[in-house]
Amino acid sequence: MSEKSTHFFKMVRDFLTVYLPDQKAVSPNTVKAYREALNLLLSYICVRNGIGLGKISFEHLSREAVEGFLDYLEKERHCGVSTRNHRLASIRSFIKYASARDVGVQAYVNEMCAIPLKKDIKTPDIKFFSESALKTILEQPDTKKKKGLRNLFFMILMYDTGARNQELLDLQLSDIHARSKSPYVVITGKGGKTRLVPIMQKTVDHFKKYAAVFHPDPTSGDHLFYTERKGERFAMSPDSTEKFIKKYGFAAHGVNPEAPVSLNPHMFRHSRSLHLYRSGMPMVLLAEWLGHAQISTTLHYYANADTEMKKNAIEKATSKLNPLIAGESAYLDWEDDEALLRQLYGLS
Repeated sequence: MSEKSTHFFKMVRDFLTVYLPDQKAVSPNTVKAYREALNLLLSYICVRNGIGLGKISFEHLSREAVEGFLDYLEKERHCGVSTRNHRLASIRSFIKYASARDVGVQAYVNEMCAIPLKKDIKTPDIKFFSESALKTILEQPDTKKKKGLRNLFFMILMYDTGARNQELLDLQLSDIHARSKSPYVVITGKGGKTRLVPIMQKTVDHFKKYAAVFHPDPTSGDHLFYTERKGERFAMSPDSTEKFIKKYGFAAHGVNPEAPVSLNPHMFRHSRSLHLYRSGMPMVLLAEWLGHAQISTTLHYYANADTEMKKNAIEKATSKLNPLIAGESAYLDWEDDEALLRQLYGLS
């Protein structure tokens, strides 16, 4: 690494590991959000410039590069305006921190502040899939392989709980209460608020098979989903889950046109919510199940999502088409040539 790159990454490390948690006293989830924003930006810059991670310096954080990154978030990752604005705010915060310690970075502050936040025009248009499509999606993992087994269980649990991608990745093994008379999962959402979400018996069956493979000697505090590097366990990243879910969606679409060709994790949450709402679940209960602080948020997303809700309100929440089918679950070691660099500088 050059002197400029080393200087840049030291700033990143101090920002994430000292300034935010110790000096600003922000929550671990907030640190995680900043870390994810910087990781995404750096990955984008690597691809955009055709360079390795270790070559990046402040010189690569031009206004043009960041604006391209924000467009990438919206057009290719299908992020909403609020997510786009949050990523920009995270980048600005880091640049301002760095400029306070190195006057040479001040020019980049001016460039970042010149990028406007995008007006968030709220619409109730959400993307979801049918229960028939879900069946096809869940048929895509190769359950004879550990990776396929893990991915299958992940998608089943995501759909059954309606959890956000990060909420599922934050789960510890002890959060699954499979032996309870009414099995449930303890999910920690935004603001550190927890909610108890019941799960179906077939989901419990999948969990037992998964745990037998990946948690044969369970201990409290184990991440439910993890990867291993050099014998050490780490929580899975959102990028990992987005990657295999997108792959299964594309494959499923080739079999069943109802399956979305651009499948993403949040569609599982939206789809489960709509299936429950169509079945007649009260909006107040749905809001609590989703972890929405305000019922108006739930109304905004689901009350007018499509024209068939009223007609289908008498359907069962989980119909005969709903495919929480028997199977196994798994995990595969994920390799990243630049993982050590990210870990050293607090980016993982």
